[in-house]
Amino acid sequence: MRVRIQATLERRFHLTEHDTTAGREMLGGVTTFLTMSYIIFVQPGLLSQAGMDFQAVMVATCLASALATILMGLAANYPVALAPGMGENFFFVYTLCGAYHLSWQQALAATFLAGAAFMILARFGLRSKVVNAIPASLKTGIAAGIGLFITLIGMQYGRLVVAHPATLVQLGDLRSPVALTTLAGLLLTLVLTALQVRGAILLGILGSTLVAAALGMVRYTGFIAWPGGLAATWWKMDFAGLLKLDPATIGIVVFVLFFLALFDTVGTLVGVGRQAGLMRDGMLPRAERALFSDATGTVAGAALGTSTVTCYIESAAGVSDGARTGLANLTTGALLLVSVLFTPLARMIGGGVPVAGGVAYPTLAPALILVGAMMMRSVREMEWDDPTESVPAFLTMILIPFSFSIAAGVAAGFVIYAATKLLTGRWKECPALVYVFAILYVLVALPARH
Repeated sequence: MRVRIQATLERRFHLTEHDTTAGREMLGGVTTFLTMSYIIFVQPGLLSQAGMDFQAVMVATCLASALATILMGLAANYPVALAPGMGENFFFVYTLCGAYHLSWQQALAATFLAGAAFMILARFGLRSKVVNAIPASLKTGIAAGIGLFITLIGMQYGRLVVAHPATLVQLGDLRSPVALTTLAGLLLTLVLTALQVRGAILLGILGSTLVAAALGMVRYTGFIAWPGGLAATWWKMDFAGLLKLDPATIGIVVFVLFFLALFDTVGTLVGVGRQAGLMRDGMLPRAERALFSDATGTVAGAALGTSTVTCYIESAAGVSDGARTGLANLTTGALLLVSVLFTPLARMIGGGVPVAGGVAYPTLAPALILVGAMMMRSVREMEWDDPTESVPAFLTMILIPFSFSIAAGVAAGFVIYAATKLLTGRWKECPALVYVFAILYVLVALPARH
């Protein structure tokens, strides 16, 4: 029996060709799960702020992540796990449901449409061409801007910064239990990350929870329970309500959702693929299968009740522990499925702490701040000596957190980049797609917002 199983795994995943073993693949899959599992606690806590049911979102997150991760392993044979993206989930809550005043049902419908467009382009092999048309400087600015945005929200969650009528923001009361918990959790997570401890972010979240419990802010309500149903979020997409909005708003919303998912996925696939030695002549074999798996996860996630599913850069941790094939993904996917049993733990960690003026999330804040910091790494790749590249990217970077809108920052970056290249006589350096999007935003979207 054992020989037969080994033969099946060899035939399906080509372990020998990739110089790996089943044991290494499973170890890598476990490592990937540990490094990305923080999303299980962050996602329901975040989307519940848009009015979604906490428990249903957690179940939807686990199921959609498991489906996409397993599909990636089987279809593309890559050790790249998937889950709702950090950045996309903030866009869902703070831009779609906040700035654009969409209901969460309409936001799910927009996510579904973006995922469907993703699938169509993957089917015809066009997605990589689209992402390659976006200037590298704008990609860098967008990634860094989302990192700053996530960090700002994390600091707000932990009450390290608070609103101020004159200066907009100011330093919070660092002696408060919420701030002290955030600082303790941030220090713990940072130290664990610096020491390259696997699952540092997850351990940091658990450590923050213990501090919060010691200070009386959270109570233990259980560890494992049979998961609730998906009735509160399953197929709740409001397409009719979405289509009643003006076409400009729909176009901007779907495009940014599509673009963010495309950027995250391609960037992660290339980065992890290069680390795992999967690149061939600078290209990634079976890339469209991988992109299709990603799109399927987004479509399924929207139907189940969660935001855009995308590839996770944390998969690099699994690769460093030996993962080279999709067998690692089967391990990660199985652990994601089992995670639906930990609803009581997730609610205790991500349910929030009532404070004056709202709800704080000191158990999640350290993870968000650190993830935001990690996303800032891309700025070192900026062409700082060329102002037509660096300034539009820089403005994109700062406008995302300052406007509290990923869409506004991305659109501004496109407009400024196109205008700068045109007015300096370097119009050929700007891709046609950037001109098209910039013109549409200036002529249609801006008037629609007023």
